[in-house]
Amino acid sequence: MDSTLDVVLRLVAVLVVFLVLPLVVGQTEHKVMAHMQGRLGPMYAGGFHGWAQLVADGVKFAQKEDVVPAAADRRVFQLAPAVALLPYLLVLIAIPVGPHGFVGEAVDAGLFFVLAVMGVGVLGSLMAGWASANKFSLLGGVRTAAQLMAYEVPMLLTAASVAMAAGTVSLPGILDAFHWWWIPWQIVGGLVFFTAGLAELQRPPFDMPVADSEIIFGAYTEYTGLRFALFLLAEYAGIVVLCALTAVLFLGGWHGPMSGSLGWLWTLVKTGLLAFVVIWLRVSYPRLREDQLQKLAWTILIPLSLAQIALTGVVKVVIS
Repeated sequence: MDSTLDVVLRLVAVLVVFLVLPLVVGQTEHKVMAHMQGRLGPMYAGGFHGWAQLVADGVKFAQKEDVVPAAADRRVFQLAPAVALLPYLLVLIAIPVGPHGFVGEAVDAGLFFVLAVMGVGVLGSLMAGWASANKFSLLGGVRTAAQLMAYEVPMLLTAASVAMAAGTVSLPGILDAFHWWWIPWQIVGGLVFFTAGLAELQRPPFDMPVADSEIIFGAYTEYTGLRFALFLLAEYAGIVVLCALTAVLFLGGWHGPMSGSLGWLWTLVKTGLLAFVVIWLRVSYPRLREDQLQKLAWTILIPLSLAQIALTGVVKVVIS
């Protein structure tokens, strides 16, 4: 009975985090972009500092008409938002937040699990593009597929580098094996992992699949109302997952002063700082062209990730 209650409480906690943190990131993005770019709109709703902007967005999406194009594959079209969103909920279950079993569910092959499930989330965009019966949506879906193939490789290779260093693919095991002197020689892998993750999430400057100046809004062009809101929620949930994974794999996760009692706080702080960097990049850099995006992956990120694996192997041999 106690074990069942423990599982239920852990799942409820993960669900609350899944429902709250992406909204916090979305609200933060409104405010950060408003400050950085002098935008008045996000600072207006509700009066003080635009505190009601998130509520206004929610009401707006709920009021919009739910439209399915006449020529669309209705079932696939309606299922795509859920396919895009739910994998991030499953990933959050396996990410350790603190020491002493502070994790939704400790998975032995946790690293493989989270990377595999994150890859499934991109299928939601592919399904949306294919099912919309719209050439711009289809182009967005094709670009999504090309981007996934290009950036999944460096992401997997740099994650494998951390697993080599720790000698395990369990995420709690990686944190147990973590040492602060890892950061200098894993930092290149961390940058590659973070960059590839941004590209998989189609975040600026890697948002060619939703380039509004070329293909309206890519795979999501035909979506309205709450279904469109689910795609936006999936994007922000992906930011939370990517930042948490980067913090766990490359920044020590819950490691920090008084980590025995404040480990969960260190994980949240590192995740929050990385999420701020994601927003900062959006307002700082222009969108890459499709050829530039592919060139970055195949000629820069993949060679760097291979070099990181080689360096990890050398360091392991020297240490042993």
